[in-house]
Amino acid sequence: MKKNLLWISIVIILSNSCGMKESKPLVIGHRGAMGHETENTLASVQKAMDLGVDMIEIDVFQIESGETVVFHDDTVDRLTNGGGKIEEFNVFDMKQLILDGGHSIPLLQDVLKLIDNQVGLNIELKGAGTSERVDFIVKSYIENRGWSPDNIVISSFNWDELKEMRKLNKDIKIAVLTGEDPVKAIEVAKELNAVAINPRYTTLTAENVEQMQDEGLKVYTWTVNEPGDIQRMKDFGVDGIITDYPERAH
Repeated sequence: MKKNLLWISIVIILSNSCGMKESKPLVIGHRGAMGHETENTLASVQKAMDLGVDMIEIDVFQIESGETVVFHDDTVDRLTNGGGKIEEFNVFDMKQLILDGGHSIPLLQDVLKLIDNQVGLNIELKGAGTSERVDFIVKSYIENRGWSPDNIVISSFNWDELKEMRKLNKDIKIAVLTGEDPVKAIEVAKELNAVAINPRYTTLTAENVEQMQDEGLKVYTWTVNEPGDIQRMKDFGVDGIITDYPERAH
């Protein structure tokens, strides 16, 4: 009798687990872990890894001297002791800028070296004309430095830039960023053979999450910081949560 009860209990547990989501959403650190360290710095990236993220999201521009730099804003005014458009800097002058907390603006290669394929990296193309150089750098790290292609995702609100990236690289993983109705991004996501749509969390419902997933797309939502919102996104079944506070999303 006890043995029968044991088997019945096991069957019930397995049945219940089958009705749940198969896996927890990826925890994706927003600009590293910007709730703790200055955004898009090496310190922020390291903090995100220390907090156990599955992936890190960063932003990139191409500056006047040709380098790809990790920075979010069009201008350096908000975060540094300088002023002016980030794209108009050369690398030598950029290196003189001091970010909040005494940090410097890193190159994309600095971030790739630090992460060293330990977690995934979502590179958001902020500036125009960034795709060619980013593709060159990423290919180099995959071919020469042991990075897995599965650990790189390219995203952007600039869908034309994503189309350029797809022309350059037929295999790289692409995620379509949108702050509007995410269902409207499905068409371009399919055109780009994207793996994901990255929507603003306030635009999501259980229904449109399911609709995107039914099209074979993952849903990596941003920027979800409050515990109640994080739980709601988990209830909706999203595939990834982009957050300033990665420890809250585990």
